[in-house]
Amino acid sequence: MRGLIFVFLLCIPMLGQSGKQVATDAVSPQFEDVAQKSGLTVSHISSVDKRYIVESMSGGAGLIDCDNDGKLDIITVNGSTLDHYKQGGDPMITLYHQDADFHFSDVTVSAGLTRKGWGMGVAVADYDNDGLPDIYVTGYGGNALYHNLGNCKFEDVTEKAGVAGGGFSTGAAWGDYDKDGNLDLFVSRYVHFDINKLPPFGVDEKNCHFKGVPVQCGPWGLPGESDLLYHNRGDGTFEEVSKKAGVDDPNHYYGLGVIWGDYDNDGWPDLFVANDAGPNYLYRNKHDGTFEELGMISGISLSGEGQAQGSMGVDWGDYRHEGRMAMFVTNFTEQPDALYRNLGKDGFSDEGQHAGISKPTYELVGWGTAFFDFDNDGWDDLFEANGHVYPQLDSIPGAARYREPMLLFRNKHDGTFENVSPALANIPDASRRGAAFGDLNNDGNVDVVVINIDGPPLLLLNTTKSKNHRVLFKLVGTKSNKSAVGTRVTVKAGTLNQFNEVRAGGSYISSNDPRLHFGLGANSMMNEVEIKWPSGKVEVLHDVPADFIYTIIEGEGIQQKTPLPH
Repeated sequence: MRGLIFVFLLCIPMLGQSGKQVATDAVSPQFEDVAQKSGLTVSHISSVDKRYIVESMSGGAGLIDCDNDGKLDIITVNGSTLDHYKQGGDPMITLYHQDADFHFSDVTVSAGLTRKGWGMGVAVADYDNDGLPDIYVTGYGGNALYHNLGNCKFEDVTEKAGVAGGGFSTGAAWGDYDKDGNLDLFVSRYVHFDINKLPPFGVDEKNCHFKGVPVQCGPWGLPGESDLLYHNRGDGTFEEVSKKAGVDDPNHYYGLGVIWGDYDNDGWPDLFVANDAGPNYLYRNKHDGTFEELGMISGISLSGEGQAQGSMGVDWGDYRHEGRMAMFVTNFTEQPDALYRNLGKDGFSDEGQHAGISKPTYELVGWGTAFFDFDNDGWDDLFEANGHVYPQLDSIPGAARYREPMLLFRNKHDGTFENVSPALANIPDASRRGAAFGDLNNDGNVDVVVINIDGPPLLLLNTTKSKNHRVLFKLVGTKSNKSAVGTRVTVKAGTLNQFNEVRAGGSYISSNDPRLHFGLGANSMMNEVEIKWPSGKVEVLHDVPADFIYTIIEGEGIQQKTPLPH
């Protein structure tokens, strides 16, 4: 398979946030696509020419330990075509179980994941607090909830639970917004699209042309759909409360990536929604079951120039070590990605240009993304999957291409990033969508699963050679929700001070490793680990050794530790 080509070591001085000069060893990123030899061979289903918008949006990825054996399994969302859908659709997802020797087996049928439709995105969490992670799949025409019965066997409880949705659902994220110990579910929806009344291809020159060439219509000119919020009743059923909670999107913007996160550090999960071709939403949790939308006045709805953008992928991360979460948003072509620095009471400022993100992302169409520490130096780097939506572009001389490269940015510890994407140049360009991030082989490095909309997925194994230390935390709630979604962990190791939260949904309609990963640089010991559970309980651990995977149960401390390889 394709290993990465060049390796170099640089010892360069960096200025930390304190202004002191800090010596760091900058190692070359190395990622190898091992999907085919690892057994990830099922192709995403999509038409070749993508004449209609429903054909170009699918492609979430999810990571799940479906049998609690300590090894991550992989979910890929399958997509469909107009002809397939009219005949009943395709299986919405494929589930790969991780077997021995880092090989994955397709267990979709034996797992009972047989509902057919037109899959879009995925979000993983234990909604009924039975200790087993469940799967929610969004789609065009209807969604699916699979209840985990154990040993990677699932029951379709969509109708019984009341979460079938409908319309054109895209993003999904689990979060306990009222902190009652039960996970609730937010679902974004995109455009209203009637498969029985297809717009004639290429006729509408305003909304169905790009660079003078006929392409799929939309989202411009198409009616949007409202969003959904399902409140967990705690008995296996949900109540749709989006209007009552103030998150139903009365403007009917075109919703895509969604993510929960406590951006204002008040201990309650807030909600961010990326809207395509419209202002983004930032819903602040009012602690009473309702939200207030503050996106525009906080400076996170629009670009730094005040323009609405075609926003797709999302992630929260404290890339400057300021104790506040910034927001990264991937956007459509000729719209640079947005890096919204969190200024606290002063709102957000788009720092993409200053950070060195704007120029490399300007011509590309961005999708799956995350802040993640690929070299374990203790600072969040950035990854982005890209790919155009119009295959017809390849017929235009000198125009952008349909297949695009992935991007990787290294955090320079001073509020800026270095573009180290050439390290991925040996992996052919493609049109890609969702990306899920997690340590798939339990070696302490974060790997990436990426969906190619026109073929099998990528499994980018992180083989970066680094002497840096690292740690992973698997958190289990007791009074809090069992998945510990919303739990905030702060790690102090030497001069490093960083935090993150457990989430279940983000990127572009994808779901990451639920374990929290921290790079620790040269520190072999964590001076302090603070855990703030959604229940309000705070636990503090002192002098915790690095280079382990720790299982921590709320109120009971460390219950298990597995050493990471040296």
